[in-house]
Order: sequence, then C-alpha cells, then structure tokens
Amino acid sequence: MKIVYIHQYFRTPEEGGAIRSYYLATALAAQGHQVELICAYSGKKYRKRMVEGVLVHELPIPYNNRMGKWARIKAFLKFVWMAFGRASRIPQADLYYVSSTPLTVGLIALLLKKLYRKKYYFEARDLWPEVPIALGVIRGRLMQFFLRYLEKQIYIHAEKLIALSPGIREGMLRQAPQKEVYLIPNLADCTFFNPQPYISQKKISICGVMYDWGEGFLITYFGSLGRANALSSLVDIAAWFQENKMDGVQFLIVGDGAEKEKLLQKMQNLQNICLIKTVNKYDLREILNLTDITYISFLNHPILETTSPNKFFDALAAGKLCVINFKGWLKDMVEQERCGFYANPEQPEVFYEKLNPFLQNPALLREYQKNARKLAKSRFSKQLLVSDFIELFN
Repeated sequence: MKIVYIHQYFRTPEEGGAIRSYYLATALAAQGHQVELICAYSGKKYRKRMVEGVLVHELPIPYNNRMGKWARIKAFLKFVWMAFGRASRIPQADLYYVSSTPLTVGLIALLLKKLYRKKYYFEARDLWPEVPIALGVIRGRLMQFFLRYLEKQIYIHAEKLIALSPGIREGMLRQAPQKEVYLIPNLADCTFFNPQPYISQKKISICGVMYDWGEGFLITYFGSLGRANALSSLVDIAAWFQENKMDGVQFLIVGDGAEKEKLLQKMQNLQNICLIKTVNKYDLREILNLTDITYISFLNHPILETTSPNKFFDALAAGKLCVINFKGWLKDMVEQERCGFYANPEQPEVFYEKLNPFLQNPALLREYQKNARKLAKSRFSKQLLVSDFIELFN
C-alpha cells in the first residue's frame, strides 16, 4: 500500500522532541508499505530526504513555541496550502494518514477527499479546537463555531479515527458518535531507554558544556516551555526548597519555548535549579540516566487532563518515578500503578511531604522506578502499540 503521512512537526531521534511520527512511519515502511511523509522545517527551500525507508518531504515553514498567535496561524495555513499541493502531486497514493495538531491539517485531508476522492485516517494528539478555546487563545464566537464545525467534518469523513488518550477519544466520540475511535497512546521505547544502576555523581557533558549537580537527588522536567506547561510552579518549588535549606535536592529543566526567558529571570537567585536547551534523544537518555524523578507539568485545567505527553512515556521507559502536577488519567494511573504521585503545584510543602519518603528510603524509590518500567513494557511499549497501529492498515 502507498501511504502518505502528513504531520507538520516530524522529528527524528537525532533532532529530539516528540518522535511518534518517526516511530509509526518507519514501522509502516518496515512492513513493506511505500511511505511518503510531508512535514515542515525551518529551512528556506523545499527539500526531501530518506529516513529509514520513508521519503520525507520537508516544506520551508518556520515554526516555534515563541511565535505569537498570528504568526502561528500564518504558519498553520501556509502548511495547509503547501502540504495539500505536495500531497496532490504524489502519484497513486492509496491512503493518507493525517496527524494533528494543529486541527488545520485536517483541511488537507478534507480537500483530498472532496477533490480527489482520497481516503484518510485522522489522528488527534490533542482536543483541538477545545484546548485553545478553553485557554482563551481563540475567543471569537464565529471562529469557535467554524473550528468546531471543521473538527466534526474531519472526524465524520475519516475512514478511521485514532486518539492518544481516553479523554481525547471521548471528545472525538462526542463529535462523531457513529464512528469507531482507536486508542493508541504515545509509545514507550523500552529498547532505546533502559534503566541504569544508580549514579551518585550527577555529572554530564552536553554539547561541550559540563553540568555537575554533585551527589544530590535530581528532579528533571524535559519538554516544551510554553504557557500550557506551567513550569513556573517547578521554579516555585525549587525556591521553597532553597528557602527551607532542603539541601541535597537539585532541579533541572530541559527545553525551549515562549516562557524560557521568564523562567530564567525567575531562577536568577536560585542555586538548586538550572535550565538547559532542548537536547536530542541520545543526550536526553544520558540525562535520564542521572535523573531520580521526572516532573510532568501542565496547567491545572480540565481540558489538559486529556493530554498524552510523550515525555511521560519516555520517563516510564527509562524507569523513572513520575510526579504529576495536574489531574486526569495520568494522575490516576501513576497512583494506581505505584510509579509516581500527584503534587498540587501551588503547595511546595506538600510536594516535599510526598517526596520525603523517597529521599529517606532508596528501596522505596527503586520499587516505584521498577513499577514505572513494568508499566511501560506491559501497556505502552513501542512493540505493542506499533503492532496495534499496523493492524489499522491490514
């Protein structure tokens, strides 16, 4: 089968970031399908390259988390225009696999179906437009009505729908109750990430820069630094630890985004937290080898309780206890599986109370870390979920 995979933010392990599309597209190619992928990149002209059997078409459309609202909208619409043009010129495509976000990529699928009678599958990584509407990014009632109508049309006309979390699946079913929605969360790569023996000396070189956190306890957040990620709470926790002389605990933020400068400003007088730029998957693995606990952070908003962040599944695969600072299915899961805990981001003292048993009892920490790895392998392993994904095309 010839499959055209459309995702605006395709990344490889060497580039870092979310690499779900890399996993899935290369898995299709490994099964003998002919796969071409259309994405955007920050270059100045169109280019194409082969990535493990996948022909990748890269469109010159810069985008980053620092962009303002209108710059983002312009990038989204430009991708729709250029990706539709590129997709319509790929000969003899049997099926299109279209992955959001943003929701506007669904316009490409609708145009291909209406104009050329092409079939498509649609994957929702977030509940668009509900997330930007709930967060106040999209306020006009006419625009909200249009985007919700577009969302419904995209779902109705898809051959199959794929959701990344139970909450996303429920949201899709509310719009298209007659459709079947397949649940395929983000993947835990239990081959790439492997739990390592405890390393007391927290020291590492990243891009020629040496970082040394001594022999303390290291808590790490990695991922986007946008408004929705609410990383200010982690800085507040670090400040509380410093003020209360809770020595021996260090905090690390790895990433980039619109809130980076604000975070750096807020961290100026703190000695127990640092921020380093986004790293590739290989450097991230080395950082996680040193990390004791990962911090998964989002705004405390009901719409974000449906999220399925790739960082959580990487942390599980690496065998790390996960601290969740928002409610929803991930909070429930880590509590039930005893591989993490929920901590209200506005209560640093409660965070310390929940963390302290692990500081005092290394055996308890190792138990929770083992539970995290067990959960990754039993429910979210790449092999398991890729197999479910491939079945969609049989």
